[in-house]
Amino acid sequence: MIPALDPQAVLEPQYRDYLGALKGAGFQGEVETRYGHRLSLATDNSVYQMLPQGVLFPLDGDDIQLALRLAQNPEFRQLTFSARGGGTGTNGQSLNRGIIIDTSRHMRGVVSIDAERRQAVVQCGVIKDALNDELRPHGLFFSPDLSTSNRATLGGMINTDASGAGSLVYGKTSDHVIAIRAILDDGSELITGPWDQAARNALKGRARELAESVVALCQEKQGLIEARFPKLNRFLTGYDLKHVYNPDTDILDLTRLLCGSEGTLAFVVEATLDLTPIPDTRVLVNIQYDSFDSALRHAPELVDAHATVVETIDATVLNLAREDVSWHTVADLVEPEDAEQAHRFDGINMVEFAGEADEVEGKLIALLARLDSGDNGAVLGYKVCRDGGSIGRVYAMRKKAVGLLANAKGPRKPLAFVEDTAVPPEKLADFIAEFRALLDAEGLQYGMFGHVDAGVLHVRPALDLCDPADERQLKVLSDKVAELTRQYGGLMWGEHGRGVRSEYGPAVFGELFEDLRRIKGWFDPDNRLNPGKICTPLDSDDELYPVESPTRGAFNRRISPQSREEYERAIRCNGNGLCFNYQIDSPMCPSYKASGDRVESPKGRAELYRAWLRLLAREGVDLSQYPPRRAPLWQRVRNQFSQETDFSHEVHQGMLSCLACKACSGACPVKVDIPTLRAEFLHHYYGRYLRPLKDHFVANLEDSLPLQARFPKLVNSLSQNRASQWLLKTLVGYVDPPALSVPTLTERVGQHQPSTLPELERRLARASSEERRHMVLLVQDPFNSHYDAALVEAGLKLLARLGFEPLLVPYLPNGKPQHIKGFLDRFRRTARNSAAALNRLAAYKVPMVGLDPALVLTYSDEYVTILKEERGDFEVEVLQSFLARHLDRWTPRPQSGHHYRLMGHCTENSVRPSGATEWQQVLGHFGAELKTVNLGCCGMAGTFGHEVANLERSRQLFDMSWAPELAKEEGEPLSSGYSCRSQVKRFGLKGLRHPLQVLLELIEGD
Repeated sequence: MIPALDPQAVLEPQYRDYLGALKGAGFQGEVETRYGHRLSLATDNSVYQMLPQGVLFPLDGDDIQLALRLAQNPEFRQLTFSARGGGTGTNGQSLNRGIIIDTSRHMRGVVSIDAERRQAVVQCGVIKDALNDELRPHGLFFSPDLSTSNRATLGGMINTDASGAGSLVYGKTSDHVIAIRAILDDGSELITGPWDQAARNALKGRARELAESVVALCQEKQGLIEARFPKLNRFLTGYDLKHVYNPDTDILDLTRLLCGSEGTLAFVVEATLDLTPIPDTRVLVNIQYDSFDSALRHAPELVDAHATVVETIDATVLNLAREDVSWHTVADLVEPEDAEQAHRFDGINMVEFAGEADEVEGKLIALLARLDSGDNGAVLGYKVCRDGGSIGRVYAMRKKAVGLLANAKGPRKPLAFVEDTAVPPEKLADFIAEFRALLDAEGLQYGMFGHVDAGVLHVRPALDLCDPADERQLKVLSDKVAELTRQYGGLMWGEHGRGVRSEYGPAVFGELFEDLRRIKGWFDPDNRLNPGKICTPLDSDDELYPVESPTRGAFNRRISPQSREEYERAIRCNGNGLCFNYQIDSPMCPSYKASGDRVESPKGRAELYRAWLRLLAREGVDLSQYPPRRAPLWQRVRNQFSQETDFSHEVHQGMLSCLACKACSGACPVKVDIPTLRAEFLHHYYGRYLRPLKDHFVANLEDSLPLQARFPKLVNSLSQNRASQWLLKTLVGYVDPPALSVPTLTERVGQHQPSTLPELERRLARASSEERRHMVLLVQDPFNSHYDAALVEAGLKLLARLGFEPLLVPYLPNGKPQHIKGFLDRFRRTARNSAAALNRLAAYKVPMVGLDPALVLTYSDEYVTILKEERGDFEVEVLQSFLARHLDRWTPRPQSGHHYRLMGHCTENSVRPSGATEWQQVLGHFGAELKTVNLGCCGMAGTFGHEVANLERSRQLFDMSWAPELAKEEGEPLSSGYSCRSQVKRFGLKGLRHPLQVLLELIEGD
């Protein structure tokens, strides 16, 4: 059995005392000191890892004031505090070893919108895209864009002065922040804004002291500031002396100083924002090139075409995008039209025009005329996107590129550490040529993409930080790139802030760096706010964090190479944070959307798992090479009631809320697969502790169903009455068991279908090759066959009406419930037996199809993982995939006027998103219109929603996205997932039909 694991990460006494005192002082939010929760905020989207002492989740600005005022007590003066928003920083900006104040959980409000003045007041934790959702009805948006906009908070954007696509036109975050409400280190409030001399004279307290000090500094050093600060669109972030004071108007605005200060000067609580009208018209031109260098050198001409946005992507990123589940949605918008040019396709520029319709059309016509002239032989072709949906899909692919790079094969992964260099755009191609030569000389692979209009390119060299040599190379490369950018009159941090790269500040600022230290001392004299970033106070001996600060790779190094490979599904998480997407209609991650707890996200669970593997390695346990055996029952009983510390309990708690929907395995850019990790963990955890009775109930369900189906009326009478349901709920922890189908599937189709596998195999063996060409094998799943037998009967009828000879494969347990609950030994036996049978059937070259997407996908996912080569090469398709491939067999029908909506199954939407499109094609071919609906999880997820402990969460998830969609009157809703239909039915809404039932109805209606 696995040992008990003590993290040995106790709090330092002064932090423990402070956090205890804070709770008693009236702090309204949550105070978190558990190791797992601290771990979840020990990383961001950078390569670094720093474990904080504790985490605060303030309810509002008053909580932050209270926390900082309490910290003024003499016994707490050594404590440090760092602000955290979405945790998407690429340079460790929000990482520190003191207390993290995370404003993303509660402080997410839009306080007010003044559409007439084009202004909004927001809390610091509001997510950028969520803010734009609120602004859209007013015809406005917050224009600074970034690839992480669906999880990045405004506070984080302000602290890093974030920007992205379109910054040449829209500028950076600081260009759109009118005022900031901030909390200083002593808990006092600072409200910034443009102050002339009269306004400065009216200030009191620290605000006046700060204003007078900064004005005096700027007036004294104005000439040096003008000479030292680079002339770039992506101007210098971090104490922006160039824009904080205007000598011509004598206006001081400390807003500019706080923007980009990375929380080292004050805590941003609220901000007043300047808003931009939404453009009337948008057009995107995707231009293909024969080389990435050609794309870069063509960029200045595209900028001269007065484009709003010019983005570029290299072949490395494009090739990774092709492997993503979403590529099919953008392939025809991105790839060359001419198939002969496809092999030369090596880079792309995305050029957007936005504004008034006539103006946009004029610019577009002019650009296309240049492209069509053939003057640039490097241009292979172009695609024009005029509708918002197409433009959105292409940009989504571009935004996903950040995470896709980390999905590269092998131990070396493209990493963010020199990824946001900025140089004058006219020098970009030459700069990148030298940059590439530097990386090529080191033999490194890399991916490139970015904002060529602003001279910013994201370059991510591939390193394995588990290798000490590669870890040393990170520092060497950082030094060389920092020097290279200075040679080209640029910056190493053109977009993502400085963070742990702050050690290069003195070389960039020169003698002004001491003035930055003066500013830090005026705002934070004791160096308590995000220490180690940007600079330290002038009279302080504290040091900045070095580029060689501890990395995630250094921690992962403690895990054996074999285990790192075996459990790469956790190791590969790079903190990209797409699983924090706020949108309720995205499938990943339902448990996080419901709780808002970062531990209950794929990233949080991956952090738990990595720590668990490290602690096991510390105890000499290597799961990949010497997996421990399960403890005998008496020992598991003793362990169950032991009071010893065991980090495995925290991991267990984090895993229990996972719905095992598999959304992360498809939607996560790096394919972190928590359900698979969860099954492995539960397998080992319950080798040490006792399993709950409900787990055995679920694991035995598939095997018991055939026996139950022999006496369906008796079983239903026993299971569907109040007394038995009370017992099931009380003793097992299971609710709302579905009733068995009456008549059963055997009673419906038994006389026409083989009853045993040998009988089916004999029938197939007797058939000629021509007869087998018209046969289809329908593979059963436990839930539809036993609880919705009418659907399976309809599936057989449908195939027959379409001209096939359908044969029902006698029932084979699938094993997915066993896998979900971590009964891996039993699942392996089930999978081995079913795979052997299906491989024998596959030898007859008769296609096999299934009806439930989650169960069908188990054959190509979990079976591969557990059986490896032993799995064989049999294939079971989802029904719509099979039908879509054979559409040319049937004459298209005219539109019937029937309208339907497909309520997507979260597993299929994430792992195999083409399924919805295939149903559209099939039903459309037969005269019906099918609209696909983007939804989150329904909350059932197999047996998850039937467990008492999950009932409230299950209902919460259903109400978040499914209930509002079902309330609409826009065509009959359909669902291919049994669990989804079951969830709708149990909440008393109209039962949903499977798309195949609609298709059968259309055909039989002729």
